[in-house]
Amino acid sequence: MAGSREQFGSKLGFILAAAGSAVGIGNLVGFPVGAAKNGGGAFLLMYAIFVVAICLPVMIAEMTVGRASQKDPLGALTQLSSGNAGWRIAGWLSVITPFMIAVFYLVITVWIFGYLVESMIGNLDVLADPSTFGNFITGNSLFAYMAGVLVIVYLILQGGVKQGIEKAAKVLMPALFVMLVGMVVFVLTRDNAMAGLEFYLIPDFDKINANVVNGALSQAFFSLSLGMGIMITYGSYIDKRSDLPGSAKLVALTDTAVAFTAGLMILPAIFSFNPNVDPNELSESSISMIFSYLPQIFLALQESIGYGGASTVASIFFLLVFFAAITSLVSIFEVPVASLMSEKGISRKPSLLICGLLLVIFSLMCAFSFGFYDFFTSFVTYAGSTKSFFEVVYDVFYDTILPLNGLLICLFVSYKWKKVAFNNELDQGAPNFQKSFLERYVNFSLGTFIPSILALIFINTVAAKYFGAALIG
Repeated sequence: MAGSREQFGSKLGFILAAAGSAVGIGNLVGFPVGAAKNGGGAFLLMYAIFVVAICLPVMIAEMTVGRASQKDPLGALTQLSSGNAGWRIAGWLSVITPFMIAVFYLVITVWIFGYLVESMIGNLDVLADPSTFGNFITGNSLFAYMAGVLVIVYLILQGGVKQGIEKAAKVLMPALFVMLVGMVVFVLTRDNAMAGLEFYLIPDFDKINANVVNGALSQAFFSLSLGMGIMITYGSYIDKRSDLPGSAKLVALTDTAVAFTAGLMILPAIFSFNPNVDPNELSESSISMIFSYLPQIFLALQESIGYGGASTVASIFFLLVFFAAITSLVSIFEVPVASLMSEKGISRKPSLLICGLLLVIFSLMCAFSFGFYDFFTSFVTYAGSTKSFFEVVYDVFYDTILPLNGLLICLFVSYKWKKVAFNNELDQGAPNFQKSFLERYVNFSLGTFIPSILALIFINTVAAKYFGAALIG
């Protein structure tokens, strides 16, 4: 199968596709709010440090494993470990995890698509009503919007790597950047916007504590799509002549730049329309911000640019978030599709249909978690709280297993595959990387403090999520 492995057509295509997987809802809304609540510029500084010091080496490791094996995460860890059963289980984790993340991410993307359509047809005043979101996620229109999102994802993925994922990324990502910059320019012209900009950029180091440090690290790790098997899968689509470390640096830089720029949009907008806002009272939930808080802000624009203008701004915002969500969803879902193709020898379209059917079933179970059926709404109880099926999927696969997968990749590269084999693959296409400071740092960090940090995050998450006894913070 290695000889017929699909490949990206260009370095730019790979970078845009990989950046698309990383740039998601968390970058556009979660990151700015996290920065606002946790010291502004101080949070930004810590985030940037963690991206370079921890996330970049892990990303390089995942991409290198993929390119060396020319396989999906399951096939890669199985092949490079010579069929070791334990590492094959780790490979399964790297396939199941993105599938289950795609399950709840599809539901959120459907919500965004619905709000995009409603804002485009002039229903912004309805969206700004606090009761609308609750009614929307329990209404029958949800299933029509889900069908629309599934069609878009299918049309992109059925085209394969070069004609599907890469082609879509070359359209969607530049469009996302243009819209984001345009929104920033517009927001910064509003009254009192500079107050939000000042709060966002000037560090408040007094707010730094263990929770803030952990939040910045988690945001950095999760926003770069690490631990999901995406970078292993995309790495398997890169040819041996490509400068893999250089590409990884550009992906990390692009993702960080989008997150930072999103802050220039969200915080000035909030301060402009609510000069007395207390950032500490902002919801940490991206969902609450997107579907409850921001529509009210957009509606307030009608006083200065009219209802039509306000609806246009809202539509651009929801289109921006929808593009970010679709690029991430496509990348996440490509992992199980690629695994089925590689491991079972099934062609792309049947693999898409099989995985798509399973995705629909589990996504409907998540959608039913919001009042459709009590069984899914009150699915299980742990740490003294009743959790819906949606919350269980999020807690288990997004919050808990992602750092575990990252930990396993570090251990695999450093202690199973060995550094010599890792470096030999890494240096192909990047002669200047060989014996450089970054290569030495990547090798040292992956074998020492990075797995220690990820192990601590994993243990603390398990203790806090499932036993209500956080070890940190």
